[in-house]
Amino acid sequence: MSGPDDKDDKPDMVNSPPHYNVRPNGIECIDAIEASMSKQEFRAYLKGTIIKYVWRYDHKHNPLTDLDKALWFINKLRDKVED
Repeated sequence: MSGPDDKDDKPDMVNSPPHYNVRPNGIECIDAIEASMSKQEFRAYLKGTIIKYVWRYDHKHNPLTDLDKALWFINKLRDKVED
């Protein structure tokens, strides 16, 4: 029987897309990218990714998903600036 919590069975395509964590070691792509860059480079990468999602959201089938992704990257950037 399905209930209101069944949506938890769907992958979270904003916070943890399954295709971003396909390595057996469990390292997510974003963590590998960060490890390959200086702090300044990684912040610039995050900023560019934010621009990308905001730039194209209104050309997508589900624009809210791209806006949610932009917010995810904004929060990630905010966390890095706080560090």
